Amino acid sequence: MYCCGPTVYDVAHIGNFRTFVFADLVRRYLEFKGFAVRHVMNITDVEDKIITRVREANIPLREFTTKLETAFFDDLKALGCLMPHETPRATEFIRKSSR
Repeated sequence: MYCCGPTVYDVAHIGNFRTFVFADLVRRYLEFKGFAVRHVMNITDVEDKIITRVREANIPLREFTTKLETAFFDDLKALGCLMPHETPRATEFIRKSSR
């Protein structure tokens, strides 16, 4: 089961979490019905808002996004949601430019 995850440019708010709580309910229902579910949720850790905030904070991209990613997963756990099996980051799939 693939679900879009957070874009980690700021802390998530309750409106953001509606999507993730709904995905959790779908997963739990499928598992309850006996389906084997592999839950994958991407982390968008690079985009214009993130780049702007990284430049403003003058810190490395990974340092900036890791802090917000950790906060997101802490909040997800506080809501009682199951953790995804995989959480690939966008930056893990972008080829480095030779420039």
